[in-house]
Amino acid sequence: MTRVLLIKTSSLGDVIHCLPAISDMARNVEDLSLDWVIEQSLCEIAGLHPAVTAIVPVQLRHWRKHPLARETRHAFGAFRRRIAERPYDRIIDAQGLIRSALLARLAKGPHCGYDRSSVREPPASLFYDRRFPASVTLHAAERMRRLAAQAMGYDLPTQLDYGVRVAGERPQWLGEGLYLVGLHASARDDKTWDEACWLELARRAAAAGLTLVLPWGDEAERVRSERIASAGQGAVPPRLGYGQMAALMAGAAAVVGVDTGLTHLASAVGAPVVAIYAASWAEFNGVIGAGFVANLGGPGAAPGVDEVWTQLELALSRGRTEGGWRADLAVPAPELAGRRRFRPPPSASNPRAVVQRR
Repeated sequence: MTRVLLIKTSSLGDVIHCLPAISDMARNVEDLSLDWVIEQSLCEIAGLHPAVTAIVPVQLRHWRKHPLARETRHAFGAFRRRIAERPYDRIIDAQGLIRSALLARLAKGPHCGYDRSSVREPPASLFYDRRFPASVTLHAAERMRRLAAQAMGYDLPTQLDYGVRVAGERPQWLGEGLYLVGLHASARDDKTWDEACWLELARRAAAAGLTLVLPWGDEAERVRSERIASAGQGAVPPRLGYGQMAALMAGAAAVVGVDTGLTHLASAVGAPVVAIYAASWAEFNGVIGAGFVANLGGPGAAPGVDEVWTQLELALSRGRTEGGWRADLAVPAPELAGRRRFRPPPSASNPRAVVQRR
């Protein structure tokens, strides 16, 4: 048995981008036993991959806010004992932060991570026993795949596979007929799409006989979902967990969403996806997958409704086309090669505004 401890605690999109690396390890490492250290709020995502042997939850965000609380001391102590029980054959820090590197040091075994030129926080590399390159200009999923391949000693597979198998179960609250999922919410306002665009999209969906389902995460998002749904044949679901969201999107005719982790989850479960970018480069963190994907826009250049609708029609016509997303498509545009992917300047323009993959 080859015991591996993977450190990738957050955020939602980054956790989803870690899934293909797990698929690669499952195919190339004999008798793999994989434990995954992840934020407790995201454990449901880790549970979607059948190759994950054990989920080790942490609450770093809560612990940092309450470092002296008795609850924090007890929880951290339990976590420390859990990962120190037995040695690992490899400990891989795919987060690349000082705090994640320190967490990794609590476990016994060879500590692996990005080298200084590749890691998100350069001092973190000092805590690794083995350091590996993975260009900061590569897509996040490809960086983690290359880190895992080098740490475990296998050749990088050509095709990317999230390894998630979710049945598209139709919830009782949703009526009959084809439906789209619209993901309008984001933690950052500059990543959102203008509400007027969503209202027009709802009207076009209704005219095409499609139900636009509008999930939400908090009260403000629920109210916005209600407004958008009122413009057409829309549906506002109850608040959904990640597993329920995965099932909903797996059964959708297509998903259209802003730059948020749930849009990446849609591609991971095989849904055709049209992704809207308004404040970041799709080349670094765009939606990728084996099905139909259209990444539209860029920093300060969100796409219009016509452009989004054209790609939605294309997604609907192709359906769930199966294929492979090649690793050589992970190379960014030459004009982005000198930039670090972590904090792109918000005013930068992106000449390659449209990236289509299937």
